[in-house]
Amino acid sequence: MTSRAIKQVVTANKAVEGGGFVIRRSVGSSKLSMVDPFLMLDHFGPTYYKPGEAVGAPDHPHRGFETVSYILQGSTQHKDSQNGNGVMNPGDVQWMTAGAGVVHAEMPDDDLMKNGGTMEGFQLWVNLPRKYKMVSPRYQNIKSDQIPEIKLQDDRIKIRIIAGFINDIKAVIDTKTQIVFLDIHLTRNVQFSYPLSKDYNGFIYVYRGQGKFGIDNVSATEGQALEFAKDGDCISLQNDSSEPCKLLLLAGIPINEPIARYGPFVMNTNEEIQQAFADYRAGKMGSIEGAEDRSEATRKALEKSGGPIGF
Repeated sequence: MTSRAIKQVVTANKAVEGGGFVIRRSVGSSKLSMVDPFLMLDHFGPTYYKPGEAVGAPDHPHRGFETVSYILQGSTQHKDSQNGNGVMNPGDVQWMTAGAGVVHAEMPDDDLMKNGGTMEGFQLWVNLPRKYKMVSPRYQNIKSDQIPEIKLQDDRIKIRIIAGFINDIKAVIDTKTQIVFLDIHLTRNVQFSYPLSKDYNGFIYVYRGQGKFGIDNVSATEGQALEFAKDGDCISLQNDSSEPCKLLLLAGIPINEPIARYGPFVMNTNEEIQQAFADYRAGKMGSIEGAEDRSEATRKALEKSGGPIGF
């Protein structure tokens, strides 16, 4: 197999999202607008909240794509206008196909709000092709012990298969867009190559430690994303440092369709964006009971903490 080259390395930008939490955005930033079919990757935390300080994302709409939340530390409560409801704990994944439109809220669960703690995870936005943009919304809440996990090279490599496949092991999550989403942990002095067809776009995001990637062993460290070129049939990963390297590998078949995006909506034309706003204002995406309480809880948490923590 021939390893792909690294097209570019991007350091994530800090920003404030949701009700006032700090994220590091790699894909979806001014440096790397998208890697088709991936629209955005946010890394939130690790942030330590004192009791009463934790914030989330109160009620807001989406249309035309899928949102994926993956929790590393802490816990959060999901509710949406299509009766989706679930608590996410470390290692859990929430895969929400917004489709024709849904309103959802992701808030700290009661224990985190009452007792405080550390919150960390990711939110990924995956585009939908035109034929799926107006499908009925769907919510998948996958618990950590349901996610396939394999160990290689005498347990020096651990891989969680969130979407897609490795060898003959497939993820349990059903996706509308053909993608691979792997959480890979490399101990020191280890190398690994993941076979990947040239049909796939993709990138790596390093969230712990540092590593070397691609045919030229390009270095990257925590908070950096590496977009890879489409010139080989595998992705090479290496960690020769003294500390473990943890990373996300994301790859997908590009959709190659026009994109119009504004805030929480991603469609194919500006007219469709305008229609999405009109439908949301008309209540066609639904609502969730308790919206005012969630907004007030967020306001109080920000007031108590003195503003976004860690910016």
